[in-house]
Amino acid sequence: MSDVNHKNGVNTIREILSEPQTWKACLSELQIGEYVSFLKDPSLKGEQVFVGCGSSYYLAQVAAMTWSLLIKESVRALPASEILLFPELLKLPCKPVLISRSGHTTEMIEVGKFFQERKIPALGISCGAATPIEKVSTKTIVLRAADEKSTVMTRSFTSMLLALQSLAADYAKQSSFITGLKSLADQLDPKMTEIQSTVESLVNDHQFADYVFLGQGPFFGVAQEAMLKVKEMSCSYAQAFHTLEFRHGPKAIVSPETLVTFFISESGFSEEVPVLQEIKELGAITLVVANSSTPAMRKAADYLIELNFKAPEPAMPAPMVVPGQFLGYFTAMQKGFDPDSPRNLTRVVMLDGIR
Repeated sequence: MSDVNHKNGVNTIREILSEPQTWKACLSELQIGEYVSFLKDPSLKGEQVFVGCGSSYYLAQVAAMTWSLLIKESVRALPASEILLFPELLKLPCKPVLISRSGHTTEMIEVGKFFQERKIPALGISCGAATPIEKVSTKTIVLRAADEKSTVMTRSFTSMLLALQSLAADYAKQSSFITGLKSLADQLDPKMTEIQSTVESLVNDHQFADYVFLGQGPFFGVAQEAMLKVKEMSCSYAQAFHTLEFRHGPKAIVSPETLVTFFISESGFSEEVPVLQEIKELGAITLVVANSSTPAMRKAADYLIELNFKAPEPAMPAPMVVPGQFLGYFTAMQKGFDPDSPRNLTRVVMLDGIR
């Protein structure tokens, strides 16, 4: 690895490595019942809408996917800006969930006001106490243990995701799903060193011009979040696509300087693995993140992270995104950037006069 200031990234790596312990702390303190009761209030009407900005929007996508799979209701995820600029696209009334790590993001606060003005109750989730998001939410989940010093979201993303997935599972009376979520921390903890080592070796061995992240179903939001981690921390060019969509034009960018990361699902592996094989044959370096592998998968993967967790597949996005966090961190360090304080970014986006 290149000669870098090793004081850079101290907070980021600590926060990534702390995720198993943070998940335990957050889930043990989460009073699921009161929030589920709120969400089941018969006065709440319309579709469930998860709203976020940046990483929180990708979190919203995964949460919405979980909600849809478990509860079988109409669900969508939207960036806050879409509601502010094109409110006519939102069918009212609805059941909004407002996601903001800091609780201060201007666009999220304005969206909260949008729903308040229309007397639509909203559930907020944040990692900061006594923040503006609480003033515009009817009820707020606060996960203080998941907050970070770093600019980019790592443990806050996964912890808020697990909290929202827990609500969906309790709402749907899926006790085995909740058990699976609670088991993830103990299953991930002994794997962290191996995951870290694999990703660090990959970064030490190569320098890439392009980073591509591919996932389907519950893992498309994971692919987008991993893309953002690499882009934010290391100022690298990165893109995310649905796995099978990559064939339809985007594969033109593939070269030996392209790292293509596959988040392989168990449900769709029979269709996703052929894409992996095709992209490998085109000359890309491939990183595969999967819960379990096959000989064909292993043959086409230059680097493989196999989790072997016992949990329902829709519960797996939180641990699946961790390799992407490590990739952002080690790529930033290789390039001499400080992942704690990425270029041009602030921890909270606060704007004047957006409405």
